[in-house]
Amino acid sequence: MLVSLVLMCCSVFAFAGTETTQLKAQKPQPLVFIAGFDEGDNTYYTNAATYFHNENYQVVENVYSLAEILAWLRLHYDAELYSDIHIVSHSNPWRGLSMKTSEVGERITLENLAEAVQSNEIVPLAENFLPKGSKIIFHSCGLGKNRTLLVNLKKAMTHDSKVNIYASELFNVFGGKYAEHYLAKTYYGYYPTAHSPGPKALASEFKQHYPTVNADWETILKTRTEQLPGELYTYRFNIPVEWEFEFEEASDIPNFENKQQIMDWISEHEELANTIKEFNIPIEKFRWLTKVRGNTLIIKGKTTVLCVMQPVMKSNTIEYLTIDIDGINYTKV
Repeated sequence: MLVSLVLMCCSVFAFAGTETTQLKAQKPQPLVFIAGFDEGDNTYYTNAATYFHNENYQVVENVYSLAEILAWLRLHYDAELYSDIHIVSHSNPWRGLSMKTSEVGERITLENLAEAVQSNEIVPLAENFLPKGSKIIFHSCGLGKNRTLLVNLKKAMTHDSKVNIYASELFNVFGGKYAEHYLAKTYYGYYPTAHSPGPKALASEFKQHYPTVNADWETILKTRTEQLPGELYTYRFNIPVEWEFEFEEASDIPNFENKQQIMDWISEHEELANTIKEFNIPIEKFRWLTKVRGNTLIIKGKTTVLCVMQPVMKSNTIEYLTIDIDGINYTKV
């Protein structure tokens, strides 16, 4: 059975040779790993790299997995050159980090991370490899809500308890219209892809789900970018799911006459039902289709996510709140 999820998070500066020698006389600079590449019209990684280059951080690109990052650090890390370590990786409330355990590994989850450490696919840095009090900051949307995963990431990355790892509970936005990097609160709605009930119905759902938020949901759901600093806007993307089932005979394949029968069949199979449950998205919010190829049944589902972004601003101003990893918007382990 195959389950796939699609969302929509090596140029090395100053790590060897002459550039490194020149940098040793300077103040140590933060080090940034851009642990992914852009697909489609999502420019998250490009925007992040541009932001950190402009901040004069040392940026490493084309090193994507956790094992590769640790290997790079073993080869090139120098406390006289580098200070805090930043890792930029897509993350989402439905599947966690998009970064893989290794170049040929799996997407990072609690289970995959534990297996990678146990098999030595990932080998944590030795105690005292990094200076006491070193900070590793993940720029991964909502990762700070998953404290258990953060704790296990720390164990996978280092044997040193004095190293601190940080991640925000909010979404990271790079390359904004009015700010190059800011945090945003998020509000979610869903509908079966290509079967939107319309803006009025969707706005009504948002109002019911978020009764304490004072917002013109119908207007916001039609707004794709910030019109003025701090204003809410909506980002859309799809989440597809696909399963394949092999039957001994083609005659054994169930014949679904409508969407409800497909959903009922999924709900009757624990493994499939648990997959949908993990998304925390109602099964009826997916568009369900089936296809038969020989003795194989293919079930495809797809939901469109409406992600409303609310930039975090300073109180009673139109200024974006300064990123502060020691503030209330970040989780530290």
